[in-house]
Order: sequence, then C-alpha cells, then structure tokens
Amino acid sequence: MDTYELIDIALQRFSPKEVATALGVDPKTVRRWHARESEPKPYVADAIRQRLLPFGEPPSGPAAFRFIDLFAGIGGMRIAFEKQGGRCVFTSEWDDYARKTYAANFHDGAEHTFAGDITQVHEDNVPDHDVLLAGFPCQPFSIAGVSKKNALGRPHGFADKTQGTLFFDVARIIAAKQPKAFLLENVKNLISHDKGRTFSTIIDVLRNELGYHVWHKVINGKHFVPQNRERIIIVGFRDPVDFSWENLELPPIESGPKLDSILHREDGTDPAEWHCIEGARGKVTPKYTLSEKLWVYLQNYAAEHRRKGNGFGFGLVSGKDTARTLSARYYKDGSEILIDQGRRKNPRRLTPRECARLMGFEDSFRIPVSDTRAYKQFGNSVVVPVISSVAELMAPLLDVEAERKAA
Repeated sequence: MDTYELIDIALQRFSPKEVATALGVDPKTVRRWHARESEPKPYVADAIRQRLLPFGEPPSGPAAFRFIDLFAGIGGMRIAFEKQGGRCVFTSEWDDYARKTYAANFHDGAEHTFAGDITQVHEDNVPDHDVLLAGFPCQPFSIAGVSKKNALGRPHGFADKTQGTLFFDVARIIAAKQPKAFLLENVKNLISHDKGRTFSTIIDVLRNELGYHVWHKVINGKHFVPQNRERIIIVGFRDPVDFSWENLELPPIESGPKLDSILHREDGTDPAEWHCIEGARGKVTPKYTLSEKLWVYLQNYAAEHRRKGNGFGFGLVSGKDTARTLSARYYKDGSEILIDQGRRKNPRRLTPRECARLMGFEDSFRIPVSDTRAYKQFGNSVVVPVISSVAELMAPLLDVEAERKAA
C-alpha cells in the first residue's frame, strides 16, 4: 500500500486537520496530498501507520466464525470475539464520535460494512453471520397492543411485543439471519426494569418466538478490573449445546486488582505522546486536578445529602481501593471516582487512558477524541475481559467448520 492510499484511508477516519496535527504538517498540505498535487515525504507512510491507523495488518485468510457488532460503541465486544478467531463483517453505531474511535482501532476488510442507525438498515442487507453481538439500550415495552390482540383472538409475535424499541432491531435480525449464537449485554437493572416486564418480554421473544436456547447471568467486572460494575449477559444458541455458566472462568472477586493497576505510573514508563501526562516522569497533567471551586462544591453537596440521610456524594479513592461504576456522565465533574492526591493537593479525575484501563482496554487502544467524548465512550463501554471470558466459553460450541462441511 503506497503513501497516497494510506492518506486516503486516514482521511476516511479523520478530518484533514486531525491528520495534519498527527503528522505535524498544515491541513493544506494534507489536502494537496489527497488531491495528488504534491508528493509526501518518505516518513509520512510510517507516521500514518503509527499514529492514525489501527495497529497490525487487515485480517486475511479464513476466519473461525463471522460475527456482527450492533450498538457497537467503541468495540469492546469486537475485541473479545476477534481474540477467539472471529471476523467482524458488519458494525452498527450511530454516534459519530464513537465511530471515529472504532475506526481508529479496527481494520475492516472489503467484506465489512459499517452502518449508522440500525433502525434504518433492512435485515436483508445485514451479511450472513454466525454470532450476533449487541449491547442494546434498555427501553420499556408496551403490552397494550398485545393485550388487545389477545382479547380479539388475533395472532401476534415479537414485532407486536417489541416494536418501537431497539431490542426489536436485534430480534428482527436474529429472525431473518438465524445466527448460530448471540451475546447481548445490558445493565443489571434490566432484570427489574418496568417491574420485570421488559426482561420477561426479552427472554420470551428469544426463547419462544425465535426458538433459541437462552442463558443469562449477572457478572461483576470487579473480577477483572478495579471497578464495581455489574452487567447482565444474555447468551443464546440456535441448536442445543453443552453451555453452562459453571464452566465460566472468573478470577476470585476478593482478590481482584486495585486502582494502582490502572493509574499512571508517573515514572517515565508511560508513552510520552499521551496528552494526559507530561514531563520526563510522565506526571498526570494538572488539568485533571479539581479546581478549588469544584472541590468545595462537591464537598458541600455531599455534606448536604449526608444531613438528609442520603448516600449521594463523591467517591474519593486511593490506589489501594476499588472504584465505583464509571458512568457516561464522568465528564461532568468526575465525582464518582476521584483520586486522592494527599492533603496538600485537591483530588483529580481519572485520565481517559486510565478510564480505558479501568474498562480492560489495552494501552495500544487509540483514543482519537476529546476527553469529554472519551469519558462518555468508556462510561458506556463493556468491560472487555468480562466479554472475553464469555467469548472463550462460547467459541468452542459454535462448531462452524462442521456446519460448513455438512452444507
């Protein structure tokens, strides 16, 4: 791949200004390269590969299985299933900034399609796949229409039960494509949402309407990362398989890692190009330390709620602790996870890189967006090693090769 082609690929993912900033040139220069009006210097190709494009090479050769990534966010589920030899052939994510982070971290071959709003994609246009992944948002289901049809003796199906919700889009794709398996992820409260009716409808549709064998389990990310983060995982297989949660390998939660494992080392070993650290020793940039005004406000806010008998307030932690759940609102004030910096210094927020580590992303994961966007993205993400452990359990049961030979 020559330098011009690399420039074209980079501009599919980033603006001319972003490419120029990464390469240390003027945006006009990037535009001239793109238009083939001037020739880039030899170093540009390596700089693009190192600073702008996903690491490694695009996938080639046969894959163990094919999967699609719905409500993909920044690709935490994809990482887990690619490690099991899978190849992503379709991604759907509506948020432009999440798409930018996703595109900066994953190679997509010619057979891959990247769609925006899944509600606007017809199921026939989704490629055939073996596994469907989806971290769909939780929404209430209306049962009024179903009740009315029951009263009139009219037939109804999952379309009537779930129409108007994003789970409907998951269900219609499963119905049309009949993947061998699926993995759905959601917040723990999905179980009790709308007095349990939402979860009951989901399981009923997956088992009785779509005919899948279904298992679900609440898993705490605390097994793998220093964060108390409970999420429900729903696994389904089209055919009978020997699936059991008892075979899921989870490290002992009581001996899980502490925040020291994800905080910047501040000893010069973190990559110097990370914008969140500075100096020869890689100290965390002062902008992450709370201003005096914000720190006083958070303390007064917490004191007021204590007087009212509420538990609301900030979460001040040290490297020896486990954090609360990282949320998408972390960008506002960082109050749920504040790092203690001693008596002489106000506490600080986590940096985006520390948030990435808190969610189980490796340090090679690129963060091409602003801090505000990064906080939202990691707050909405899955804990990668949790999904990886489930993917490892599922992969041997897919038996894709045997099915292809039989066909």
